[in-house]
Amino acid sequence: MQQATGSDIEISLNGVVISYDDLGNGALPIIFIHGFPFDKSSWKPQMDFLKTTHRVIAYDIRGFGKSTVGDEKLSITLFADDLIHLMDMLQISKAIVCGLSMGGYILLNAIYRYPQRFAAIVLAGTQCGADRPEARSKRRKAIVDIETDGLIDFADNFITSVFSEKFLMSENEQTSEIKDTILNTSVNTVTQTLNALAIRWETCSTLNEINVPTLILCGSKDVVTPPAKAKYLHTEIENSVLQIIESAGHLSNIEQPEKFNEHLFNFISDFKN
Repeated sequence: MQQATGSDIEISLNGVVISYDDLGNGALPIIFIHGFPFDKSSWKPQMDFLKTTHRVIAYDIRGFGKSTVGDEKLSITLFADDLIHLMDMLQISKAIVCGLSMGGYILLNAIYRYPQRFAAIVLAGTQCGADRPEARSKRRKAIVDIETDGLIDFADNFITSVFSEKFLMSENEQTSEIKDTILNTSVNTVTQTLNALAIRWETCSTLNEINVPTLILCGSKDVVTPPAKAKYLHTEIENSVLQIIESAGHLSNIEQPEKFNEHLFNFISDFKN
């Protein structure tokens, strides 16, 4: 069956409608999983860069962007199952998959349970550990605050944590676009996902089972998942490559897209497309 290509395509799977972009051509697709609480538009710099040479797919995780949330309780495992179901629906037996932050949690969950579906992985601004008690408590408080006061304060605070100070002080459209994305997400999705992040299981003990080429990217100014977290992934994952992106915060793909794209392109160029 010929699959649709283009932007904002909708497909029903696993009890929800998933919105995705499917651009370019290539035998081995690159699939991008966005972080929390963003949507597929956060991958625009990478999609625009790679669509002339590769088939690239970015999708909205259920509840985010234009995807529906469904009735199931949100969890990292459910998000990982959605990724595999999307690949099944698009008749993709194997792909290179790139996950940033929460997208990395989803990817590490998925490759542990479905290792045969991945030709290579890219872990950007992410880590393998579960929430420590203090982080879990912080998320619980955020849930209460959001349910009481809405998303405005949460969005403002979140923006200051995911971008470097230099980037925040510069004149750019990206910070306001990311804030709008957060504010356009439902309170239900944000609070459910905060809970999903708080109760996720660790994947550090599974890293030594990853046997595909792995690229690890991290911004040097990332305070959400500092470079030490990326270095740990590199130490534990055999056949991995680590690249620290200077002067970038948590969203290194947006702050330093040229450098992020360069590392990504060099990595995927080793694969027959």
